[in-house]
Amino acid sequence: MAVISMKQLLEAGVHFGHQTRRW
Repeated sequence: MAVISMKQLLEAGVHFGHQTRRW
């Protein structure tokens, strides 16, 4: 697993969350 910073994780979470909500 690659080391991801908290900021990246949060940003990714927001993006993933939006995409998941669309489904």
